[in-house]
Amino acid sequence: MLGIISKLFGGNKSDKDVKKILPIVEQVNQHFASFASLSHDQLRNKTQEFRQRIREHLKEIDSNIEARNKEAEALPFSDLSGKDAIYQEVDKLKKDRNKQIEEILEKILPEAFAVIKAPARRFKDNPEVEATATDLDRQLSVKKDYIRIDGDKVYFKNSWTAAGATVTWNMVHYDVQLIGGTVLHQGKISEMATGEGKTLVSTLPAYLNALPGEGVHIVTVNDYLARRDSEWNGTLFEWLGLTVDCIDKHEPNSDDRRKAYASDIIYGTNNEFGFDYLRDNMVHTPDEMVQGKHHFAMVE
Repeated sequence: MLGIISKLFGGNKSDKDVKKILPIVEQVNQHFASFASLSHDQLRNKTQEFRQRIREHLKEIDSNIEARNKEAEALPFSDLSGKDAIYQEVDKLKKDRNKQIEEILEKILPEAFAVIKAPARRFKDNPEVEATATDLDRQLSVKKDYIRIDGDKVYFKNSWTAAGATVTWNMVHYDVQLIGGTVLHQGKISEMATGEGKTLVSTLPAYLNALPGEGVHIVTVNDYLARRDSEWNGTLFEWLGLTVDCIDKHEPNSDDRRKAYASDIIYGTNNEFGFDYLRDNMVHTPDEMVQGKHHFAMVE
């Protein structure tokens, strides 16, 4: 009876929220279908195309921020009030910039989700994927035996090691995962049943929110999951030109951990992220900090 009443009056809030997202899912699938005709190189280039669109969208406000910072630096040290007034304006501009990032990501979300879904399909269907080698590919091939360079070509195998076990990529995002990814991007909680691919869901908003170059933190409850997921899903991101690392692999306050935080997508445990944040609040100079700006985070 309750189920019938719920249907008569439009369903519960969760049903209504999903109904709003369905048109986005349809757009993602339309883009995904159109990408089938793209070469591997053309698909990989989508990441740089997105980043260029984001830079163009932020061009004016970035120019304003740079100009105001130079104006403040040009003031004599004795004019502290003048410097402070300008820096307060800069802080407001940075908040506006964050809003503009949200605006442009909302626009490119369907296409970006389709882009991360496309290599998932290609890795599932092919034991090895060939493309034109990039500088990042060459760097990765030194450390990862499933990435092979031959002349100007790179070959990614669809099997690699994650947390000590060999995995063969066999997943493609279904509609329920596209819904979950959209919910996570909106800053909401996505509850999914066992077997609905929660780990794969995270690749969608992670890729999208890594595009501005501000860093994405993916927080796990233990060291095993942090390492496993960074290695399991990392290949998709790296194939699309993003950098990935796991802070739990590196010692606190080390150069390697600082480099890890400079990656596009950073995995780690809640403890390590939390203690790094506390340590950053006790440093003497900004150069000693490891985390940098906080842009987007997901808790798995």
